Amino acid sequence: MPELHLGDAFDDGAADFERLAPSLWNPMGNALVAAADITLGDRVLDAGCGSGATTIPAAQFAGPDGLVDGVDLSAQMLSLTQAKADTLALSNVFLTQADVTSWQSDAPYDAVISAYSLFFLPDMDAGAAHLVSLLRSGGRFALSTWAEGSWEPFRELLWKACLQERPELADLPLSGSRNVQRLQTPGKLTSWLESLGLTDITIAATPGQVQLSPSLAWSMVLGGGYRLLLPEDPAAVERVRAAFLAELGEDFALDTGTLIATAVRP
Repeated sequence: MPELHLGDAFDDGAADFERLAPSLWNPMGNALVAAADITLGDRVLDAGCGSGATTIPAAQFAGPDGLVDGVDLSAQMLSLTQAKADTLALSNVFLTQADVTSWQSDAPYDAVISAYSLFFLPDMDAGAAHLVSLLRSGGRFALSTWAEGSWEPFRELLWKACLQERPELADLPLSGSRNVQRLQTPGKLTSWLESLGLTDITIAATPGQVQLSPSLAWSMVLGGGYRLLLPEDPAAVERVRAAFLAELGEDFALDTGTLIATAVRP
């Protein structure tokens, strides 16, 4: 996915994305920050910070003498994060609209965290290697990614509905992006982190489930990368919505199984 298009998608879908914060992004964000073991005074980079589900708890753990740089492509997501930081009077949060793969800091970080973001990078290996390079020796790298089997059959039903309006989607992998597939088991994720030169790797399988009404399910589609599957014509989008929700049903249990990984830069 081109990064510019991805940033636009999250701008357009920010309000829908945020509807899932209480049931999905916030609990999983808290879990990732806890795993990253952020302590008072830490310097933290939140790469692909979204609407702040990890930024805010990271800033609370780091305290007033620490800092959290939140970097994201979406201005609307950053606006949501800033509003939360302002509400909580967190003066240690610094937000920037930028490409994380070219982000630079004037001092190394104690922790780099990334929630469900690395697999969006066009060159995931090079992008992750750059983020690791921003850590001090002994610094912690922590990420969350979708586990194998999560989002099914949600993804399959959406893909089939979109395929009726966009036949060219037949050339795309039904099982999700190749980057997601590369990280979706503990073994694959461990091997990938080792390839980045990281040590002391731990992987925690974190089950999750979110009950989706039709309205919330459609917000899940509109709130992020899945909206890139939709056709441009509004009438066609409505046909996709109707077909997808008819198959999904009135009360769908979405599998949000997640892998949370932590590792250390030697």
